[in-house]
Formats: sequence, C-alpha cells, structure tokens
Amino acid sequence: MQLIVSAGLIVAIVIWGVLAPASLASVFDTALAATTRDFGWFYLWVVLGLVVFALVLAFSRYGDLKLGSEDDEPEFSLGSWFSMLFAAGMGIGLVFWGVAEPISHYGAPPPGIAPNTPEAANAAMRYSFFHWGLHPWAVYSVVALAIAFFQFRKGGSALVSTAVQSLPWAPMKKLGPVVNVLAVIATAFGVAASLGMGALQINSGLNAMFGLPVGDASQVGIIVVTTVLFLASAVTGVTRGIKWLSNINLLLASMLALAVFAFGPTVAIIDTFTTTLGSYVSEFVRMSLRMTPFRDSGWVSGWTIFYWAWWVSWSPFVGLFIARVSRGRTIREFVLGTMLAPTLAAFVWFSVFGGTALHFEIMRDLPMAEAVKADVSTALFALFEALPMAGLMSGIATILVMLFFITSGDSATLVLGMMSSGGNENPSARIKIVWGVLISGIAISLLLAGGLKAVQTATIVFALPFTLVIVLMAVALWRGVRDDHHEEQRRERELRRRMRSMVEPPPAA
Repeated sequence: MQLIVSAGLIVAIVIWGVLAPASLASVFDTALAATTRDFGWFYLWVVLGLVVFALVLAFSRYGDLKLGSEDDEPEFSLGSWFSMLFAAGMGIGLVFWGVAEPISHYGAPPPGIAPNTPEAANAAMRYSFFHWGLHPWAVYSVVALAIAFFQFRKGGSALVSTAVQSLPWAPMKKLGPVVNVLAVIATAFGVAASLGMGALQINSGLNAMFGLPVGDASQVGIIVVTTVLFLASAVTGVTRGIKWLSNINLLLASMLALAVFAFGPTVAIIDTFTTTLGSYVSEFVRMSLRMTPFRDSGWVSGWTIFYWAWWVSWSPFVGLFIARVSRGRTIREFVLGTMLAPTLAAFVWFSVFGGTALHFEIMRDLPMAEAVKADVSTALFALFEALPMAGLMSGIATILVMLFFITSGDSATLVLGMMSSGGNENPSARIKIVWGVLISGIAISLLLAGGLKAVQTATIVFALPFTLVIVLMAVALWRGVRDDHHEEQRRERELRRRMRSMVEPPPAA
C-alpha cells in the first residue's frame, strides 16, 4: 500500500511537471518561500541541535555501544567505508559547487559585507565551510545512527519509520506509513533532480573537451548511458559495485585536488585553509543561529535555510545507505566517521578549489565570477583553463562527476529497493532496476519539460515535515541507547554477582 501511494504521488507530480512546468514551479516556489521565511528559525535550531546531540552521544558513556551484537565485525574496511559515505553523501555536490559557491558568495556576500572585497572573500570561504561541514553530516549521522541502532541492535526493519515507531506513545505507531511515504518521495525526487544537475555538468565537461553540444539531446543521452552503467553496478551488490566505484571516486578526487594544489597557488591555499578554519570555529554559533530580522535580505533563506532543508530532504536516502554499510561499528566510531572525517575532506576540497578560484579572481584578474554567472556548471572547467594540463584535469573531473553520478544512482536504487521491500537489506535486482529506470525517467521528463528546478524545490518543501520526523528519531535513539546501556550494566552486575558466589566459600554452619 505504501509503495502504491508513494508511486502514485510521484507519477502525479511528474505529470504535473511535464504538462504544466510553470504551474508546478509557481506553486512550489511559493511554498518554499513561505517555508524558508516562516520556519527558517526552526531549521537553524534543529540542525544545530543535531550537531550537539551527535557529538554528545559519541563522547558519552553510550559511545562504546556497538551497532550490532558484540561479536559483529564491520563489513567494510575503514577506507572503503569512508569512500562510500563520501560518494553517497555529497561527492557530486562538492564537485559542482567547489568553485561556484565561494565565487557566488564573493560577489553577493552575507548582509553587512561589501561585495568583491577581501572581507567578502573571507566570508565566502567561511560560509562554504559552514554549509558543507558539520551541520549537514550531523543530519545524515543522526538519521543513519537511529536506523542502524534499531535495525542491528533491536532487530527492526531497515526503514526510516522503525525508530519513530519504537516510541511508547500511541500516535507514533500510526506514523510509520506516512514517514515511509515521505522518505520514498524525498529520495526519488532528490536523486532525480541530482541526476539532472549531474547531466548538466557532464555535458559541460564533454563540451570543454570534445565540443559536444550543450542541450537537451546531449543531456538525455548522458542520463541514458549513465543509467545503464549504474544499473549494471547495482545488480552486482554493495560489496562489489558501490564499494569499488566509491574507492575509485575517492582516488580520482584526491588526484584532482592534489593537482590543483600543486599547480595552483599552493601557499595561498594553505593560508586559506588555516584562516577559514579559524574563522569557522570562532563564528560557529553565530553562523548556526543567524537570521536577519532587521534587514530585508533573503541571503540566509536563499543559502543556509535552503541547504539545511536540502540536507534534510536527502537524509532518508543517505541515512539508510550509511546504516546499511555500518554494521559492527561503535556509536563513537560511527559519529566520528560520518561527521568529522567528511567535514575535514570538504574543508580541504573548498580550500583547494574555492581558494584557488578566489585567488585567480582577486590577484590575477581572471574572470572566474563571469564564468560562474554565465553557467554554474562550467565554473570548475573555467578554473582548469587557468592551470597547466587543463585538458587532462577537465577529463578527470568529467569522469569523476560521471562516477559520482553512477554511485548516487546505484545507492539510490538500493535504498528505494529497501524501502519498497519492507526493509530488505539486499533487495532483488528486478526491484533495483525498476527504481533505477523510474528515477532516470523522472529526470529526463522533467529536464525536457523545464521542471527540474521545480521538483528540486518540491523536494525541499517536503523536508519541513520530515524535520519533525528527525527530531522524533533523535528522541527515540536517545531512549534506545540509554535503555540498552542500563540493560548492559544490569547484566554485568548480575555476572559479577554470580562470579563472586562461585569463588566465595559458603558460610560456616
């Protein structure tokens, strides 16, 4: 029933987007504006709360609890595990926005900062760190941890609703189907929108290298080819397809970052990382709770609130996938692996690519801002034109985007298959193929109809009710780990009592 409702709503919105894209865009743009305007404060408080909650949980007495039985060992090595987290969580986004976001903030900085100034450049880097750092990964981490805890320690299903339904209040038992429908819709549309955006950047890369025309025909062809590739990967399973692709992704991304670091302004990149890390730490709370009640500015809602809603909308997909590959890890290891390590990787990435682009724009008068304004998807390739071996780096970047595209599609079909098969960790190849074809069909139809951005906006609107779900998941997780810890302590006390009774002599008659 849940699958029928989810698929029905997805098909209805797709038909709406194909037949009347302007109408779809208008409705959801209005809804998004109202959401970010009236509930921006709610997103800020909830996401900051998740950062604090995850770190407290990791370093508390509950941090040693294992996601699984005590003799369970991790299924994947630390390197492969991190590669899959990085690829599923935001790999394609980092490649897309690594140059474009800092340059965008430089020309249109947060309120109170003059554009195109050194202060604007510092703020541009600081907010790029902020938008891609601890906060998004805290959202993913808490959702994934709640799913993994109730699945691996409590024997529940691999569904988003399992944690919420564990709460002792009667209404929570009835929320399961609603939560699962929201999760399927958010996942299907979020991935479809990302596939469409990924196709735009692959098209830009192939245009820069081979002169492939930029247009609908090229982008549809790219989606079709990559769909065949990610379905081929999907049917091989997690332990082969996704793991191998994720390891290759991380290797290529590291090679590209090292090349830009070596050929670009190396000292300036190091200085940018150092300065921005310091300002990020010192401004952490202020940025986390910043609204503009006395300014007529849409900057915070257009960037920070938009991002927080986007991360929330992606959390069921990324959370389920991270949970799937994390059996056997302790809560402390899980939180550190899913928050601190990817955050550091994002900081390095933005320092290398964003720092280099800002240096070229400010110190060498290269038109990076013009390139971003003309077409965001070409920003990365415009940067490469100012570096040695531009053609080679453009080729590696295009392959990297394509592999991230394939990995996202692969992991999305796995997660949607799990959701639609009652939480089965290894859904059948047939189910994964059906979902893969469906989300690619959504991306193509909306790309042709011009409704891709509207569906991205719709996905973010669905994030508001799901934010409440995440709060409930956090409450359920805290209750679960507390009760588990108390139960472990009780068993240990009982074991010690029995051991003492075995070694102590009986009382004298």
